[in-house]
Amino acid sequence: MAIHPPEKRIWWNEPLEKSEITWITIAFIWGLVMFFTMVFWHFTGEQNLSNEAYRIHPETFAERTEAMVDQYTVREEGESGLPVVRPPPGSDVYMLARLWEWWPILELEEGKDYRLHLSSMDWQHGFSLQPENINIQVHPGYELVLTLTPEGVGEYGVVCNEYCGIGHHQMVGKIHVVAAE
Repeated sequence: MAIHPPEKRIWWNEPLEKSEITWITIAFIWGLVMFFTMVFWHFTGEQNLSNEAYRIHPETFAERTEAMVDQYTVREEGESGLPVVRPPPGSDVYMLARLWEWWPILELEEGKDYRLHLSSMDWQHGFSLQPENINIQVHPGYELVLTLTPEGVGEYGVVCNEYCGIGHHQMVGKIHVVAAE
């Protein structure tokens, strides 16, 4: 119950006070400023990669990833023998998420463009490329494609930043960036 209810019960037909019009105008203008700031920051902030998304069956994505691994594996790394894949620059590169790993390890050339395809086999995962500021949600049944141009030689960590279960804290992957040949 309002402190001072309107005289007429049909309140939406009552005229607005000047202070109400002022606050509505301020809120509307602020909403426009925030909207256009987001659009502007998308193009100038360089933190949000433009990407494409397609529906895909997880099995189909797994087949494409395995075909790439079979074709471009250069060595195995670690005790588990994870494949290190070095596809040619400009090619399609696949990385899949599943409980609790990013597979395979990628080896990319510095300054070269790649089309990185990401998808999940089971749950929602987060793709966070460290120390870069790339954060993308990866969903099962969807293939996210983004153009990636590695800048700087070194080892980059891929971390899942969406809680995906008991082994979430161990879900890490790698991307090696090597000097261009």
